[in-house]
Amino acid sequence: MAVEMTDLLVTAVGPVRLIELNRPDQLNAMSEELHAGLASLWDSLADDPEARVVVLTGRGRAFSAGGNFDIMTRVQRDRAFREQNVDEARRIITGMVRCPLPVIAAVNGPAVGLGCSLALLSDLVLMADDAYVADPHVQIALVAGDGGALVLPLLVGLTRAKELLFLGDRVSAEEAVRLGIANRTVPRDKLLDEAMDLAGRLAALPAQALRETKRAVNLHLEQALTTVLEPALLAEQETMHSQDHIAVVEKIIASRARRRTAGEG
Repeated sequence: MAVEMTDLLVTAVGPVRLIELNRPDQLNAMSEELHAGLASLWDSLADDPEARVVVLTGRGRAFSAGGNFDIMTRVQRDRAFREQNVDEARRIITGMVRCPLPVIAAVNGPAVGLGCSLALLSDLVLMADDAYVADPHVQIALVAGDGGALVLPLLVGLTRAKELLFLGDRVSAEEAVRLGIANRTVPRDKLLDEAMDLAGRLAALPAQALRETKRAVNLHLEQALTTVLEPALLAEQETMHSQDHIAVVEKIIASRARRRTAGEG
């Protein structure tokens, strides 16, 4: 049975909950509905007595392109909306870390910005062989507060985390496995099948032992939540209405408008 929020689909497949980001024409970039849905998703999964494992993926050719420039423009101007956006980001991150169910990310295409964070905060990460991850917050004059600063140092070490966050470079699927960001690469046409097979293996394990093992390992992330998350989110909130960020977003929007006009011509 599928539960549909239009932009976020939740389908029960036996004990597995398949979560699909469903804005394929927008490369699964965030909408207000999708961002809010992800914020409330994790508690609802934890409260599902029949659920054992989660598989998270995107519909279409992208996992998630992350931020939406229309939303960014509103965030710049509307303080209440800005605070709501940051609160939802906080709930997404803490919800993923504390969700008792193991989460498998099936990264079917580009995972950028918050999309990258969704992948990295998952417990196991399978990537299509032509997919990539990137966190370009700094390139658009934002602090990488909604996940990157929290989790990347634990995965790849401080020096490499700084390189990836400062420069925002794309990390290929093969390189992601080498760095410890992903578990393995899979041909795109086999990705979801392999993720669901892996979910089935996890669902067959003793539930309490699996959940408590996740909780024990995630104590490392809990420490980071305590010390890193709030300062990082508040710093990002400040840059959301900085002149640098406003200028970058305006430039990107204008460039896209010019390309559309040239294409129509």
